[in-house]
Amino acid sequence: MGDSLGAGFRQVYERLKLEFYREVYCASHEVDSGLSAVEAFSLEVIDQLGKPTIGQFAEFLNISRSNATYKVAGLARLGYVRKERSGPDRREYYLVLTDKYRENAALLDDYVAALVERIQRRFSAGETEEFARMLSVISTELMPLPGSATAPGL
Repeated sequence: MGDSLGAGFRQVYERLKLEFYREVYCASHEVDSGLSAVEAFSLEVIDQLGKPTIGQFAEFLNISRSNATYKVAGLARLGYVRKERSGPDRREYYLVLTDKYRENAALLDDYVAALVERIQRRFSAGETEEFARMLSVISTELMPLPGSATAPGL
């Protein structure tokens, strides 16, 4: 059972990832966003980290702070991210995604909506609710972001 669960999970992940790559590629060519694949992925990381500092961004990607600063400067120049000063000491900056990013960020929304609709048609309401509950547990308890309070010591 474990092998089929792992294989099935990997297959779903690979298909979602492939669709994401296709959408990033199409969006960058149709809109001429000027984003490279690395820049698009950097924006996704910043989005998932939720207003990280440059240090947190660098640490998450396991890159130098200077490399992270360079990447963020490029994204700011393109209008996708801005730096917002931190609280009272104002020595640190938070990375904030701009409206320009938000307008182009929903790359997978149509695909996910279609997939959810197919799931709801194929499975009962109870099965769908249980699947939603399982996904919530997986994302919050079993796959928390590094550094979060619920991150297990794996």
